[in-house]
Amino acid sequence: MNPMLNAIDVIVSDLDASITFDRMLGLEFQVDARIPEHASCDLPNGLHLMPDTERLAASARPGWTRPAGSGLFLAFELGSPAEVDAAYAQLITAGRRGSREPWDGFWGMRYATVPDVPDPDGNGIDLYAPLSGE
Repeated sequence: MNPMLNAIDVIVSDLDASITFDRMLGLEFQVDARIPEHASCDLPNGLHLMPDTERLAASARPGWTRPAGSGLFLAFELGSPAEVDAAYAQLITAGRRGSREPWDGFWGMRYATVPDVPDPDGNGIDLYAPLSGE
């Protein structure tokens, strides 16, 4: 058996707010009219990002309740350090708060870890790109 991770299902409290947030990062979602509490985004690497509402999660998983806290970070690779800065700036301009500007990590990446700029459900967002010449 060779399981292959091909989808990330994120439980959200407000599907529209989550989709709006993710669109600021360049993601596009499809919503099936038959299942309006579920969306899907086909990512270039073959993964699928699939936000589902809490209501849908509870209907599919008897006894499910939202756990306290998240611990989940969605990491987005961008094409350049300048794109990391631009994506971070767009999130800040949209009203998110950040406590640290993007920085050049010792591991060779321009990085912005933004638990300070979480998505609408409190999931952290990482933005990164290789530094020039790396």
